[in-house]
Amino acid sequence: MSKYEQFRREHPVFLYRSYEITESADKVDVSYKFSIPGLADFNPGWSFPKPENVSVSGDLTFERLVFSLGMAEAVSYWKAVCSPEMIVECGELDGEQISWWKKLWFAGLGEFFYVNGINADKESFVKIVPKGKFAGTSAAELRKSEGCLVPIGGGKDSALTIETLVNAGMNCRCYAINKRCSISATVEAAGLDESALITASRRFDRSLINLNNAGFLNGHTPFSSVVAFSAEITAYLNGLKYIVLSNESSANESTVVGQEVNHQYSKSFGFECDFHEYEEKYLKTGIYYFSFLRPLTEFQIAKMFTAYKKYLPVFRSCNLGSKVSPDIWCGECPKCLFVSLILSPFLSRKELENIFGRDMADDEKMLEYFIELIGESDHKPFECVGSVGEVNLAVSLAIRQLEEKGEKLPLLFEEYKKRGAYHPEQIDALNDEYCRYFSSENLLPETFKEILIKEMERLL
Repeated sequence: MSKYEQFRREHPVFLYRSYEITESADKVDVSYKFSIPGLADFNPGWSFPKPENVSVSGDLTFERLVFSLGMAEAVSYWKAVCSPEMIVECGELDGEQISWWKKLWFAGLGEFFYVNGINADKESFVKIVPKGKFAGTSAAELRKSEGCLVPIGGGKDSALTIETLVNAGMNCRCYAINKRCSISATVEAAGLDESALITASRRFDRSLINLNNAGFLNGHTPFSSVVAFSAEITAYLNGLKYIVLSNESSANESTVVGQEVNHQYSKSFGFECDFHEYEEKYLKTGIYYFSFLRPLTEFQIAKMFTAYKKYLPVFRSCNLGSKVSPDIWCGECPKCLFVSLILSPFLSRKELENIFGRDMADDEKMLEYFIELIGESDHKPFECVGSVGEVNLAVSLAIRQLEEKGEKLPLLFEEYKKRGAYHPEQIDALNDEYCRYFSSENLLPETFKEILIKEMERLL
């Protein structure tokens, strides 16, 4: 019997017991109670800053938002045992909502199931049983809202978004979950005042780590859905009309060849559309959620981003490096290697070394990750990385540039040529195709689309 089957049998029920909202003059605290009866209780929480003149007392709309964030959080704790039944003792869910959450959980746990060797069935992997009611008395009237809330992660994508929107004269606030140096530095580099950054505090219940260490199931969850629902709360509290993400079209590509297993599912266009519909039908805040960079690829974003040298010393998107303070590039993981490769046609090797602290393209230890990134493996690295096609184009362009300068190729680029992957006769056509790419699968309002197209025309 597998661990999955064993834990499901031993722990047949997971409980979403409650959420509690505590309001003060300048913030709203939210606490959740989840439980695996007989094994563990979990009490994660959040703290959201708010203007002093805003109150959420008795606000049913705010309750729906808080409850939904709890549903997004719950999957991290549920996955320890994958109970076949989840009883929701608070809030309300109809049949369509249950289907919506099951879709998010199942698709968002694709990597978790794959890595743990779990053959889960999308219909029966969990039964969600609602038994609660909302306590709020009435939904708030639609508030007059304006301006953008731009989630900032510290990486190149959100830096390009905020830079472009600020230059276009858009009224922008920035959003972060917990404090990180690269986020504050990005906001400062964009020319915004410190007050433009709204930081929510997320408290993760570390008793889950104890279960992981004891051998219970662990793995990737759809964290970007947590970002989506918490950003919705922040925009609602601060009267902001748009939530402007920085997810690109490359996020739609499956991580595993021939399977629908996407590490970035909750960054995909599919989830973006689903969230948009959920907001309109069930949250009803009037806030418009979309990704500004959705029409573009990582290749285009990298080329546009490098036009703004001021961000090169401050941007960070290494998951391992984000766990230390100040956050760093670890220089040893597939995410660091990907970012280095996608930037390599647009920056010198010296500039890349200044960013990452080393030349990863000349490191034999990076070879396995490199093979995965160029598509010569069964799967890409389980990280937020670009498509196989654009990595190959970036590497090919970098090789051609180095050879034209008469410079020695680093180890990984030599390996690329040995594998017969380098096709110089195709480079110009592919480069032109990628630079002109603009996906029709996007939810950009017309004003934002015009801003993005102008920036593309200027930089590409």
